[in-house]
Amino acid sequence: MIFLILYFVVPLSVQATVYQKGYRALEIFDAQGMEATPLWVMTWIVFATACFVAGLFFVKRHSIARWVVGGYIAGFLTLIFSSVFGLVQLQLAGFNALIHVIFWTPSLYLLLTKRPFLTKKLSAFSIWSGVITAVMLFSFVFDIPYSFIYLRHIFFEVL
Repeated sequence: MIFLILYFVVPLSVQATVYQKGYRALEIFDAQGMEATPLWVMTWIVFATACFVAGLFFVKRHSIARWVVGGYIAGFLTLIFSSVFGLVQLQLAGFNALIHVIFWTPSLYLLLTKRPFLTKKLSAFSIWSGVITAVMLFSFVFDIPYSFIYLRHIFFEVL
């Protein structure tokens, strides 16, 4: 439903924009976009994905891990579902960043308020929770500005 609303709300001038392939907020981040992405960004994506997948080891015993993995899966499914509509605006890296901000924020809030990475007894979960917190915080350094750039472009730019 939201995708249909987006289709009718987005100005036609934005819908007619031709986008380059790449990883920046207003570039199409598909297979060709990934090829245009620098090695350090690709390395970061692989590392971050591995950290989220590692959360599967902790979902049974730790509710925070369920929030982290659930947020990752919800975001991933949203991106897959949005590709069905074929709207170029939903393939932009800025949309991907917005999905991260929307779905990762609840788990990041829990990680920062409960701080399982600061326990006196070091465990695999405390290490993972510290690493995944750092992963999300570093990602948000890019995701939050990219989200604002994307939203400004989609809703306020008239070319």
